[in-house]
Parts: sequence; structure tokens; C-alpha cells
Amino acid sequence: MSYDRSPDLGVTEFRSLEGGVTTWAPRLRPRRLKLSWTAMERGDVDHLDRLARRVTALGPVALVDPLSRNLLAGDQAAGLGAAAGKWAVTGSQIVMYGGSAGAYVPNSVSVETIGTSGHSDLVWRHPYFHGIPVVPGQRYTWWTPGLVAAGAPMVNSQVAWYSAAKGFMTTATASKPGVPLVTTAPAGAAYVRPYVAFTATGLWDLGASIFCPGDISADLLAGERPAGEGCPAMSITGYSHVATPGNGAFRDIGLELVEVTSAVG
Repeated sequence: MSYDRSPDLGVTEFRSLEGGVTTWAPRLRPRRLKLSWTAMERGDVDHLDRLARRVTALGPVALVDPLSRNLLAGDQAAGLGAAAGKWAVTGSQIVMYGGSAGAYVPNSVSVETIGTSGHSDLVWRHPYFHGIPVVPGQRYTWWTPGLVAAGAPMVNSQVAWYSAAKGFMTTATASKPGVPLVTTAPAGAAYVRPYVAFTATGLWDLGASIFCPGDISADLLAGERPAGEGCPAMSITGYSHVATPGNGAFRDIGLELVEVTSAVG
């Protein structure tokens, strides 16, 4: 298998008559991926073929990048910029600040009231899917070191698992407060919603948050803070399907994908 996720920065360069250079970059910079496999078995070929030809649905598709270390979006993971669409709250229990003052201004979270359950929840949202796409049986690490460092009173790190039909399945909670949650996606899980549950009112800087494939809890506790790379919705724009030389029972498959920035696949 080969894998190319070189970013498409979309930067345009302008050169004046005097030789000075000005660059321009668009606000949205969709990413592109190229994947290829040799001698793929029939079951996997059939699955990718249905996705590429949009047999079941128009798309977009979810692709969990095997090289990503933080599946949250970049500004979401850093706690920066506009808050709209990045977090979900119940009613007016929590108010998010920071976005109206600029894209690189830190976010803060104000817990206004505590719900009848004894806590008020702040949920990290995916910009398109019901939650962050996950693979059943895969281990994941969730933590909010920024809020921990700020001293925010919270229930232990928590996530909620959902099926492909968007049905709630179960939750997972860290064994003690202030440490990362390392948990495994249960059978049938397709999405996860990481969250924190505040147990008192107050105002705190949001800071960094991390949702990573694998167990990186030791690295996080040692001070590492992986940048958010996201898990974007993708559309398949290129598809190659040929018989493997020497053995027609297998296929050589190639896919090209681009990140979509609207609900149309």
C-alpha cells in the first residue's frame, strides 16, 4: 500500500515589477489524499468499489487518517477562534467565548449553571458527522490538559459511543480525575463524542484538547501536545481498478480523495 497526504495549501504567489513577492492563501484549504493497494482481496475491493461508485449513498465518506495523532480540528484542538460548530452544550448552561475577537484568540468556557444531573456537559463536535469516526476495536486516548491545568472542576475524562445509525451505545470514563482516558471502541461503534462534565460554575481558559488513535497517555502526561489534524469528510474524486498482473483474482486499486467543506458529497 502507498499513501500520500501532502497538503494542498492553495498559496498563490504574485511578483511585482520591482521584484517584490506577495502571497495569498484562501481561508479554506481542502486536503487531498492518494491511496493505492496492490493485490487487494475481493471483499475489500467490493467495499471500496461501492464507495467509489456511490452505490449505497452519495457520500461524503469518513477516512480515519492512520498517521494522525489528534483527530480534532486544528483550531478546536488548540482552543482558538470562532466557537460556532466546535462544541455542543445543553441550553444556556455553558457559554463559549473568544471567536468574535479573531481566529487566533484563545477560547474560554463559562459555566453559568449546573444541570439537575449535578454537572453541565461540554461536547467536542465533528463539523460534519454525528461524531468523530472510529474503528471498532481500536484504542483511543482522550484528554483536556488545558482545562486540567486551569483547575476546572470536572468529572473524569469521558466519551460517548454511537452506532452507524447514530444511536447511543455506551459511555467510557477515566479511572481517576485529571488523567487521560484510554479506551477501546466497542463492537458496532461508528462515532464517538468526547466531552467533559463540569461540576461547578466558573470561567476558565479552554486550552489544548487531544483525541488520538492509540494509547499516548504517557506522552501526554510527559507534556506532549499533538496538534489537531482533524478527521475531515472526504469525497472520492479518482478511482482506478485493474487486475493484478499474474493473478486475476486480486485487484490493484487506487483512490484519490479531497476534503469537502459542505454537506454535498
